[in-house]
Amino acid sequence: MSARDRKSLERVASSESKYNRAEFYRDFPDDGACLDWLWRHLYSADGITGDCPKCQQARKFHRIQKRPSYSCDVCGHHIHPTAGTIFHKSSTSLRMWFEAIYLMSATRSGISAKQLEREIGVSYKTAWRMMREIRKLLSEDGGPFGGSGGVEIDETYVGGHKRGRRKRGRPATGDPYLTPVFGMVERKGRLVAVTVPNVQRATVYPLIEKRVLPKTTVYTDEFSLYEPLTSKGYHHRRIQHKEAVYVAGDVHTNTVEGFWSLLKRGISGVYHSVSAKHLQSYLDEYSWRYNHRADDQAMFKTLLKNVRVEAVSESVSG
Repeated sequence: MSARDRKSLERVASSESKYNRAEFYRDFPDDGACLDWLWRHLYSADGITGDCPKCQQARKFHRIQKRPSYSCDVCGHHIHPTAGTIFHKSSTSLRMWFEAIYLMSATRSGISAKQLEREIGVSYKTAWRMMREIRKLLSEDGGPFGGSGGVEIDETYVGGHKRGRRKRGRPATGDPYLTPVFGMVERKGRLVAVTVPNVQRATVYPLIEKRVLPKTTVYTDEFSLYEPLTSKGYHHRRIQHKEAVYVAGDVHTNTVEGFWSLLKRGISGVYHSVSAKHLQSYLDEYSWRYNHRADDQAMFKTLLKNVRVEAVSESVSG
């Protein structure tokens, strides 16, 4: 076997990575490359021609060197690719924004604002704001759950404990130190996790009926909350955790419980603690990363394509 060139930046074939940092630096070396990417993917498929709002037809555009805009070759109308995106009116380098998005998509357990501050060289306040804006891109609705693999449903609690009190099992309703979270996951498919005020049937069942198709096989533990699932038109199968049974054939809730483990390890190890007010945005981040876990390059590029958060008015682009 021939020796590998130690100076090579190419990924080895055995690596699970589809897109490494060296490739990111190659594709986006500066602000100009980032602006060109936005122009091509938001306005111009070929990088040259775009729809001119003033001419009301396709025209050739050229880049304005001293401004982050492109100008129509005929009428001179300017289009700003950052308008309507999370980058609009930001004084932070566009290249830093792209690197922040890359880091958030490349890390499996998340990245803290403090770590982002150290990685890209911005202030903590700027890093925190960038992460808050990027998280706005992560929420997704998607279609209903179903399929032959079935859906696992479970609930968990995120938060701390009152000093000196460590209780096993489900906490009492209204515990101020814990936030209930409800989750549903397709086996080998998508996941959704939401904060809920409680885990009572009146709260949980509308979420199930909205997301999970009728006649789907649903897997849960023995919690009494899930007893009416059969009467609701689902094929309900339960695993008896209280009897120390965690897998019985294809009956288990290991998929959703694995996500809970990832979520809690990430929060405690990366963020240390998350308030109930902001918990949903963190759930969206972990759920989005889980749902797009198959390809880290696709995850990064998908995030970039979602950067437009509002309609672009002609007054902004003029």
